[in-house]
Amino acid sequence: MTISQISDDQGELWASLRLRTQARIGLGRAGSALPTRHRLELQAAHAAARDAVHSPFDPDAVAARLTGTPVVRVRSAAPDRTTYLQRPDLGRRLNPVDRAHLPTGEWDVVFVVADGLSSRAVHEHAAAVIRATTALLPAGTRVAPVVLAEQARVALGDDVAHAMGATAVVLLVGERPGMSAADSLGAYLTHRPRPGVTTDADRNCLSNIRPPLGLAYETAATKLVALLGRARELGASGVVLKDRSGEEAGVERLP
Repeated sequence: MTISQISDDQGELWASLRLRTQARIGLGRAGSALPTRHRLELQAAHAAARDAVHSPFDPDAVAARLTGTPVVRVRSAAPDRTTYLQRPDLGRRLNPVDRAHLPTGEWDVVFVVADGLSSRAVHEHAAAVIRATTALLPAGTRVAPVVLAEQARVALGDDVAHAMGATAVVLLVGERPGMSAADSLGAYLTHRPRPGVTTDADRNCLSNIRPPLGLAYETAATKLVALLGRARELGASGVVLKDRSGEEAGVERLP
C-alpha cells in the first residue's frame, strides 16, 4: 500500500466520522495551521456564539408564537446586558416592581422563558417546546400564564414560581453557546422551589433542545411531562428524581 493510498483511506475514515458528530475532528493542517476553510468555519462559529450572547431578547416574537396563550413579561434585577453578564446574582432575582404585578393562583406549573445566554435559542425553540408540553399534560392540569423574562438566569424561575404560587416551574433558557451550537435551549424543572434556598441539585435539566441536530420538541415534551408527574408523586425534583420516560419502572429514590 502506497503512502497516497494510506492518506486516502485516512481521509475517508475522518470524513465518515465527521458525519456522526458536530465536534471538529480530523481537520488536517496546512503547514503548522488549520486549513483555511476550517479556520474560517471556526471564526464564523465564534462570531455566531458572540452574537447569540449579545443579541437582545424579543418577547414579542415569542408571544406571537404562543397565540392564545396568556403571557406576562418580567425583568430580572439586572438593568442591562452588561450588568447581567457581570453580575450573575442579579439575573437570578426578579425586579421588585415586576414581582408585584405577577398574577397569583393555585397553579400546578408555570413555564418561564428566559433569554439566558442565547436569545436566538429562545426565539427559535421555546414556544414550540411549550406547545408540545402543554398538549401532553394530563387533563385538569392548572397551567399559569407563561412568563417571559428578560436578563434572566435559571434561578429566576424560583422567584417567579414562589411569587405566583406555582407548585412547579419549567424554565426554558438559552444555553451558553459553544463552537458547534449557538441556538441550544435548556429546560430546567424544579418542584416547589424556594428562592435563595433551592440549589442546582434540586433541579432536573434537559439540554440541547434544538431539532434536527439536538433533542426534538416532542421528545423534550414527553420527558418534561413524565418528570413533572414523578416530581409530584415524589414531592421533590433534582438528584432524587430519575428520568425514566423511556422505561416502565416507577419512581425511585437514589440510594
